[in-house]
Amino acid sequence: MTERTHRGNHARSGAAALASSIAPGWGQILVGRGNVGRVLLVIDGVLVVVLVVLVLFFRIELLQAWVTPTALLGILAVNLGVLLYRGVAAIDSFVSAGGRGAWDWFAGVVAGVIVLAPHLLLGSLVLTQYDLIDTVFGGGQPTAAAPVTTTAIDPGPTTTVMGLTSTTLVPTTSTTAPTIWDGQERLNILLLGSDAGEGRIGTRTDTMILVSIDPESGNVAMFSIPRNLTFAPLPEGMGLWDCNCFPDILAHLWANGEWYPDAFPGPLEPPVNALKGAVGLIFDVDVHYYAKVDLKGFVDVVDALGGVTIDIPERIADPTYPHEDGGTESLVFEPGVQLLDGHHALAYGRIRRNSGDFARMHRQRCLLGALVRQTGPLDVISGFEELASAVKENVVTDIPVEALPDFVELLPKVHTSRVASLRITRYNYGVGGNNPGTQRYDLDQLRMDARLLMEDPEAALATLDGDGLDATCEESFD
Repeated sequence: MTERTHRGNHARSGAAALASSIAPGWGQILVGRGNVGRVLLVIDGVLVVVLVVLVLFFRIELLQAWVTPTALLGILAVNLGVLLYRGVAAIDSFVSAGGRGAWDWFAGVVAGVIVLAPHLLLGSLVLTQYDLIDTVFGGGQPTAAAPVTTTAIDPGPTTTVMGLTSTTLVPTTSTTAPTIWDGQERLNILLLGSDAGEGRIGTRTDTMILVSIDPESGNVAMFSIPRNLTFAPLPEGMGLWDCNCFPDILAHLWANGEWYPDAFPGPLEPPVNALKGAVGLIFDVDVHYYAKVDLKGFVDVVDALGGVTIDIPERIADPTYPHEDGGTESLVFEPGVQLLDGHHALAYGRIRRNSGDFARMHRQRCLLGALVRQTGPLDVISGFEELASAVKENVVTDIPVEALPDFVELLPKVHTSRVASLRITRYNYGVGGNNPGTQRYDLDQLRMDARLLMEDPEAALATLDGDGLDATCEESFD
């Protein structure tokens, strides 16, 4: 009789530890400590109910906590508290059972792994997120590149740029941050893709997209700005040229901000002041924030998300495509649905050979829309470490950490089906008198159409040459 009881205790030690590692209190009940076990199970129930309520009814608040440094520290503290609670319960049930056979110790180790693993994973994710927010949104600004030998652009005689009346345009370098939820008409963010990479001198922003969000309705107007837009207006007091404009193509303005920092004063780094100011005047809006990613950053982000699937409408080839790591390679994209890794997604969006600027901008919007639609919570979680590293190393922005919860508050309102895009092409807005590789645009007409798209997207898409983000992959453009 004594031997059977001894063997039973051995078996119960392992079973009790495993039971309490899953549900604290369950193991205590198995070893005959029913009162303690029931109390712990009640605590378990309360914790589960709290978690379910938070997930069902406070998802936005949870996301806001995920982008708030102090809340992340609170999550770490709660995570540690629950870890201690589960660990003590598992150890207590193991000790209370008595026997210590080999199976018990093995089961105890397994129970320890069950207790520790989820909390270590959550702790790692929280610390990674905290580091990401502190690095990217903690107030750091991009550093201007060291000056390189160059010649300032001489526009010659004073140039009059079509549609520019600087006294009526809105300055864009205000240091006052908008209050997203309190009467802000539009929230305007400038997204930039730079060609900074191996073997490149200076920075060209070959991808420039202005995203304008209506905080009330969630409607989004998106404008892919042509890289060859020439004679962009500059705010008063900026630039080196008598025309109060930038007489080169807009993609070169960032580099001029790096090379001639004194010519672009303002609250941020000179290249940022220059581009936010110019884009703001082009569209007659206040550009509140910007975010810039370089070639490697885009590649790493797409790879971290597992690639992007797009439907390529026509064959695209470039025998001398400039690889982001330097050198060239021959690339061919055949028609059809394809899963692209980061390198090939970047190439698909960058190729200019035998393709106009608008076709290139169209492919970039296609990629952006596909990434947004295809990226779910599991994709982000599974590749979070790589994604955070890619963003931290390759993205710069002036969005302050204090504004992140407000952006999260906009998420339920914004959907790809509510994104409208205007086709800014030389056919729609171009005017004559251009040199090779440059293009003047009718900025007055562009501003009127952009305002219509912002105020009444449905009417604008019915009357203007525009489309929605969901539709940009369904056709090809020359």
